[in-house]
Amino acid sequence: MSKGPARAAELFDLRLRQRETMKSISKTLGSLLLVASAFSGAAHAVNDLPGGPSVRQLNLHPAVTRIAEEQAWLHWFMLITCVVIFIAVFGVMFYSIWKHRKSVGHKPANFHESVTVEVIWTVIPFIIVILMALPATKVIVASKDTSNADLTIKATGFQWKWGYDYLRGEGEGVSFLSTLDPSQREMSNNGAKGEMPDDYLFKVDNPLVVPVNKKVRIITTANDVIHAWGVPAFGVKQDAIPGFVRDTWFRADKTGDFYGQCYELCGKEHAYMPIHVKVLSAQEYSIWVDGQKKAMAARMDDPNKVWAMDDIVKRGEKVYAGNCAACHQPNGKGLGPIKPLDGSAVVMDADKGKQIQVVLNGRTTPTGQMPAWKQLSDTDLAAVITYTKNNWSNKSGQLVQPAEVMAQRGK
Repeated sequence: MSKGPARAAELFDLRLRQRETMKSISKTLGSLLLVASAFSGAAHAVNDLPGGPSVRQLNLHPAVTRIAEEQAWLHWFMLITCVVIFIAVFGVMFYSIWKHRKSVGHKPANFHESVTVEVIWTVIPFIIVILMALPATKVIVASKDTSNADLTIKATGFQWKWGYDYLRGEGEGVSFLSTLDPSQREMSNNGAKGEMPDDYLFKVDNPLVVPVNKKVRIITTANDVIHAWGVPAFGVKQDAIPGFVRDTWFRADKTGDFYGQCYELCGKEHAYMPIHVKVLSAQEYSIWVDGQKKAMAARMDDPNKVWAMDDIVKRGEKVYAGNCAACHQPNGKGLGPIKPLDGSAVVMDADKGKQIQVVLNGRTTPTGQMPAWKQLSDTDLAAVITYTKNNWSNKSGQLVQPAEVMAQRGK
């Protein structure tokens, strides 16, 4: 075959391949457009969440603290300053290039250096940096001043929930866990189909409650991995690091519900670790504190109490629904890498200490990690273990008493 026909055949094959490639690209783009339109439609169905994110929000969240207001002002001050500098510098540069271009007869100047120019372009940026640094430093220093707080609360990050302990001020001694509402986790597991609530993945069972116009100090730490506690409307974000204590503060200027999330990638359940802060009036807050203390007193159980099977299973069902069902599912079948409890060898083992140790200290497996649950009371742990041992197809007949859990804590 001569070179001419061979070359023509090669070109023909090349064009066919290009045509097929273009068809493939067109199909891909079409699919992407369909996905985008689906997401767009879903976005239209969602409303702004007061105190939380807004649909297509571009700016900072509306501030409800003085620090957040100062941060918003700094944001715009820095942005406008940088834009003005950009326009001025590049404007002069492009003007000089255009005005003194070679095509209109200009010849390049021949000079070695100019002390005046060097002094100017050193002094002016220095002044600009100082003018930008002064207000920023003022806000940073104020945001770190946690002294003279009216209320001190410790926020402990767990995989994947928050624990709150009221250490000082009105409400001292109140303590509880804040977990994503199980119904919303179930929505997520089902693919977030249908109409979603405006507070999707922000609703918790126990929000953090604080009084309005009071300085609240938040001490952050973590039980397992690095988490981060933050609420955009307050202008606060502070890492929660295991073995370390950090702190931040806020003073909310108005009542309402305000939302945030864990801002540190803390594992596969990271998206299910919201923060909900409820700001109440002073009178409403006092009523809430009184109710919490009464509820805590009612929950104070004697770890040496001997429970009957029916009573402890009923309590265990509530503990399981609030803490375990999100991962292990209400039917105990697990999900993906999460091991099922229904028919589990550890759950059914005659040695009750094995399951007690797993629940107390957690367990790491090649497919995932079971978090520790030491923060729950001995009675709650005994109840939920007994529930799993006697629910679904698990009919072991084993009953775990709180004293058995208490004996295992130190091991």
